[in-house]
Amino acid sequence: MERVGFKGGVMSEQQSGGRHNLFAWLIAGLVAYLIISMFTGPQPAGTLSYTDFKTMVAEGKVDSVIFRGQRIEVRLTGEMLGPGGRSSGGFTTYLPPINDPALLDALQSQGVKIQSIDPKDGAGAFFTSVLPWLLILGLWFFLWRRMSGMLAGGFGRGGAGDFLKGRMQDVKKVDGPKVRFADVAGQENAKREVAELLEFVRDPDRYRRLGAEVPHGILLQGPPGTGKTMLARALAGEAGVPFFHISASEFIEMFVGVGASRVRNLFDEAKKNQPSIIFIDELDSVGRVRGAGIGGGHDEREQTLNQILAEMDGFEGREAVVVLAATNRPDVLDPALLRPGRFDRHVTLDLPDLDGRLQILRVHVRNVPLSEDVDLAKVAAATPGFSGADLKNLVNEAAMAAARENLTEVKPSHFDEMRDRIIMGAVRTLAIHEDERHRLAVHESGHTAVAYFLPGTDPLHKVTIIPRGRSLGGTHQLPEIERHTLPEEYLKDRLAVILAGRAAEKVFLNSVSSGADEDIRMATQIARSMVGRWGMSEDVGPVDVRESDEHPFLGREFAHPRSFSEATAAAADIAVRKYLVDAQSHAEKVLKANKPRVERLIATLEENETLGRDEIAVCLGPKEVVGGVKKDSMKLPPTVEKGD
Repeated sequence: MERVGFKGGVMSEQQSGGRHNLFAWLIAGLVAYLIISMFTGPQPAGTLSYTDFKTMVAEGKVDSVIFRGQRIEVRLTGEMLGPGGRSSGGFTTYLPPINDPALLDALQSQGVKIQSIDPKDGAGAFFTSVLPWLLILGLWFFLWRRMSGMLAGGFGRGGAGDFLKGRMQDVKKVDGPKVRFADVAGQENAKREVAELLEFVRDPDRYRRLGAEVPHGILLQGPPGTGKTMLARALAGEAGVPFFHISASEFIEMFVGVGASRVRNLFDEAKKNQPSIIFIDELDSVGRVRGAGIGGGHDEREQTLNQILAEMDGFEGREAVVVLAATNRPDVLDPALLRPGRFDRHVTLDLPDLDGRLQILRVHVRNVPLSEDVDLAKVAAATPGFSGADLKNLVNEAAMAAARENLTEVKPSHFDEMRDRIIMGAVRTLAIHEDERHRLAVHESGHTAVAYFLPGTDPLHKVTIIPRGRSLGGTHQLPEIERHTLPEEYLKDRLAVILAGRAAEKVFLNSVSSGADEDIRMATQIARSMVGRWGMSEDVGPVDVRESDEHPFLGREFAHPRSFSEATAAAADIAVRKYLVDAQSHAEKVLKANKPRVERLIATLEENETLGRDEIAVCLGPKEVVGGVKKDSMKLPPTVEKGD
């Protein structure tokens, strides 16, 4: 993969590393000089007359001498005073033109160490004397180049300009393995909408001749893990054009104007390589509503957003550049981004249905050896609510489980085990007191029994009192079909199932515990939606009484006025409480009506710790519907009622 610079062209690795190599050589030279200086020791500090030199020899103040032709380098004994009265280790003097045979005798008589070096052998001295100047010049040259870059625009590799334009690795022209539409399974509707752009990217002139303008902005929206990024890559792979991928958060730095500069250079680079595709991931990082929240209308994020809007307005209709963006929060995006001419086409990627999950599983098991008894249709049916990323993770975890057992194939038990691990969490080793263990069995048996006997509830899959994840136990239900609307009757039964653990503690233990913490939170959330969003309460009626759930940091105003009165809010609170109280009362009636069966379930669960669907049916026996006629199942994504 090559690096694409913001200023045009491709920067080679040699160019990017040249300056670093120069600096490294300078540092190495400095270290060498310091080492040489350390070993050579102090150099003679000054010169002295030949007469004074002989006097110091006679007084025994000379330790050693080095003859370099006519030059004599003298080292004194101890810490002696050199020329000018300064403390010095030695000095330099010169032989007179007339030879002095008595000098050698005088030096020998005083025990002076004598060394003679050929004056032509001066490479070391030259090196040690010249090296500091070379280092100074090199350092000056390096700093000059850096300062020149700053004046032209930079810190970093090319100066501040490259810093403001963005780090070199921020914008990538992806030339790796191609992703095709066949690799994106379970999103057929989204693929059809995006595929319409292929012909435009491949042959834009055909559309221009007819005066057609294909949308330059496409917004991919949907829950995390549904394949938004992969779909954008598949579009680029099918079209065979350069693909520029960047996360919106990478536009933002602490310096004002950095994000806007990076946006300009991103679009410039895409236009130079047209036809091309720009993909901006997590658009909500910079695309939130402007002019609200803590930062006001002048922060760096909003300037970056303004630049994105300006660049998309700058398309003249001749650029074969398609801009794709992905977000999990389309509700917080600025309306200016969504108007025609910008991101005017919205493609929604939902969680896959049963057939979609099956297709996704088939894609991810291409390179995974499966045993003959693995039925991917059953795996898909047992994973409602799973995204494409979840299914990929499931296949990978199952393969890892088989590898840990030194098997050559993945078995159905591996998929079952890993599915439970993903939904309910990994098994934890935890010492639980006997009384607490009994309460936990009562709590989970309450969830299980009410879910078993009430009409329209999701079929039971498993109940356990083995600590998994963050919970001490759980009741797992698997819907048989996906439903897109939820009737009030189903929701009431759902509330009863959620609060059945607390109800069982009251019926069988005559007390309640903190184990219903998550149950109460979940039930309250559903009840508030029933009252405030879906208008199911007769006392409140079809009135939207939702409180604003937008945080000011997400780009909304601090003061979001409510559209309903305090009296309506109080009525909504009463209605929510009524739903919850009635649900728990209903659960208590079911448990009391089937008390012997529930007690048998409690004992069996306490003994075996985990019970499957068939074992639950054996304990509870035939269904005796309480509170109505049995209806068809109304389905939600898989749920886990958490215990103590």
